[in-house]
Amino acid sequence: MKWRVILEPDLETGEWAVWCPELPGCVSAGETEQEALENIRLCDRTLS
Repeated sequence: MKWRVILEPDLETGEWAVWCPELPGCVSAGETEQEALENIRLCDRTLS
């Protein structure tokens, strides 16, 4: 199943925050945009 995710850069650290509004508690981050997206996929598999 596909979920909507919000991906936002942290202007202070240069890292990326990502969360899924439809899955409460599904929040992650990464040093790069790609890493953040990979991390949120792991969260999706854990919670669903």
